[in-house]
Amino acid sequence: MVILGLVGSLVATIGGTKHWVSSSKPQAMLDAQGVGLDAPGVTALGLVALAAWGVVLVTRGRMRRLVLVLAAVAALATVPVGLSSRQGLPDGSSTAWPWLALAGAVVALGAAVAGVLLARDWPEMGRKYDAPTGAPTPSAPLEEQSNLDLWKSIGEGHDPTADRTE
Repeated sequence: MVILGLVGSLVATIGGTKHWVSSSKPQAMLDAQGVGLDAPGVTALGLVALAAWGVVLVTRGRMRRLVLVLAAVAALATVPVGLSSRQGLPDGSSTAWPWLALAGAVVALGAAVAGVLLARDWPEMGRKYDAPTGAPTPSAPLEEQSNLDLWKSIGEGHDPTADRTE
């Protein structure tokens, strides 16, 4: 699901940055008319969905499902934004980018919805990299602690040599 969500969001993002129409009119004339050939709204929403999928990898529980809902909303919003971006475009031939961007958004949406439903069963990162909890330092003298205990103490933010008197 994560790979599908990442790929779909990436395709939508890239599709929003590309020209959606090839026109015979000069670019300066199109700019003066306020007509854009790309879809910055699609790009922005694609980036939101892409970032959400990155966050899904490092979260767990309710926060993971909340981020997946955000990814689904961003992907869902990409469809009407993309369709409205196509309105008002000048006469010309349409490229494949709008359809690829919308297809990417649909894939990202499907992956996000499936993720919301299935995230409970996904593996989570260990708590090893969470902020230290302020657990008490080991009470054993430094010489009696194993290397593993010393490294855990350092990882928790304690200096095992601080209590040492010589």
